[in-house]
Amino acid sequence: MTSEKVSALLNSQINKEFFSAYLYLDFANYFMDQGLEGFANWYKIQAQEERDHALLFMQYMQNNNVKVTLSGIEDPSRSYTSNMDPLKMGLEHEIFVTNSINAIYEAAFEVKDYRTMQFLDWFVKEQGEEETNADNLIKKMDLFGNDSKGLYMLDQELGARVYSAPSLVL
Repeated sequence: MTSEKVSALLNSQINKEFFSAYLYLDFANYFMDQGLEGFANWYKIQAQEERDHALLFMQYMQNNNVKVTLSGIEDPSRSYTSNMDPLKMGLEHEIFVTNSINAIYEAAFEVKDYRTMQFLDWFVKEQGEEETNADNLIKKMDLFGNDSKGLYMLDQELGARVYSAPSLVL
């Protein structure tokens, strides 16, 4: 049985995952306005992944008879002064999400909620990948973003990304 604290943190994580999707859609809108459809595509796919993460948390809770409580999602609108801003905000946000998942893991560990810990193992690994991807995008923008041809090629690369649903079995 999941403790009240762990249940509250799981519910909060659902909101954070849906907010992540909204935030990445805001990034996609910014890049569309800049004419960088590849970057927009990359963040639209990120939004799909984050939405699926929220649904995985919901399904896990439902499968374990934990009440799901949805709350309002914060307005994701941000101000950007350069193409680098959303990339850096994305990395900061992924670090925030990693810390949040680690806090749930720690709370589950404290009450010996091994089922939740096992569920979170996939997310711990996923967050490592998310942070690496966000950091790599910043590095690529640093290398190629000031050169129009390089930016074009990077945009083309990001435009080739396709959505792949998570393969987590609950």
